Amino acid sequence: MTSPPAVPFPGSSRGPARDDLGARSDSGARTDSGARTDSGARTDSGARTDSGARTDSGARDDLGDLVPVPAVVRRVVSLVPSLTESVAASAPELLVGATDWCSHPPGLAVRRVRGTKNPDLAAIGALAPDLVCANAEENRAEDLAALRAAGLAVWVTAPTTVPAALRSLDRLLRLGCGLARPDWLDAAEQVWAEPFRGERRRAIIPIWRRPWMAVGRDTFTGDVLARLGVDNALAGSEQRYPRVDIAALPPHDLVVLPDEPYAFSPSDGPESFEARAVCVSGRLLTWYGPSLVQARADLANALASQ
Repeated sequence: MTSPPAVPFPGSSRGPARDDLGARSDSGARTDSGARTDSGARTDSGARTDSGARTDSGARDDLGDLVPVPAVVRRVVSLVPSLTESVAASAPELLVGATDWCSHPPGLAVRRVRGTKNPDLAAIGALAPDLVCANAEENRAEDLAALRAAGLAVWVTAPTTVPAALRSLDRLLRLGCGLARPDWLDAAEQVWAEPFRGERRRAIIPIWRRPWMAVGRDTFTGDVLARLGVDNALAGSEQRYPRVDIAALPPHDLVVLPDEPYAFSPSDGPESFEARAVCVSGRLLTWYGPSLVQARADLANALASQ
């Protein structure tokens, strides 16, 4: 890859970040925290104040939009790798289509519909899915609008914290896909319930080079690291994924280098920084789904060992 990603997180990083996370400015507006102010409001924590149940006309996704999901969902296309993994781990028989970047679970035998930023809309339509799973920053709004115009039900996720991701997955799987809450989601919730105790560090989290870009404000990645005692030195940035001058970075004692969207490695990235650099799995740092069960332990080990 030779150009910076359009929307790097979460779940697949093949793509220059939208800074609004699909923010709405209509009467059902979302606040800066992602909370909705309509009658089915989400609180500042992201929790919905309504029953969250399906109605005859469907159920509401993370943006509060009513999605016309059928009573029984039998065919699902996922446009986000972490959501593909989540559905596959819960009810693999539902998946009929996924992006070229959907690498988990290995050996997934479904129709590939190109990438998260350039999905093959005709191929998706031909699969006749009951539900299309998408993400507010990973997928382009115009593509999702085209799918809706074609009569497809599109469920959009938009979490920016670990708790919000767990709630989001619960609602997608139960209300969107009509499934029982999976055991792996309970396990992930238990893993991340324990607060961090220990000395905190400040980090820069690059996601691209030439030009250099890094994780900024209000991101799932930043929240994951914060829960491991690593505070994002660029959390006060105006942008969620700002371009940065690595010669003029704020004080930090750690650099965290994920292997996606840019494939940082021990031989490509650490040499550019004076602070200690740690290479980590991008899937563990940026995906929300079954990987969250193991992500805390594996990331903590990586941050401590290098």
